[in-house]
Amino acid sequence: MHAEVGDRVVIHGRVVGAVGRAGVVVDVRGTEEIPLLVVRYDDGHEAILSPGSDCEIRHET
Repeated sequence: MHAEVGDRVVIHGRVVGAVGRAGVVVDVRGTEEIPLLVVRYDDGHEAILSPGSDCEIRHET
């Protein structure tokens, strides 16, 4: 999964009724094989994310 600074990240809920989260990639760490993304979520919190199958990257054009 390839992401760049400025891309949108959407994390879908894993179970029925779970709320998803969205944010913007502010830094990319790790390697191509094991990416770690620093994400600023829409609520203002920042966290390091290791994207999984519930994660969608939306490339800004």
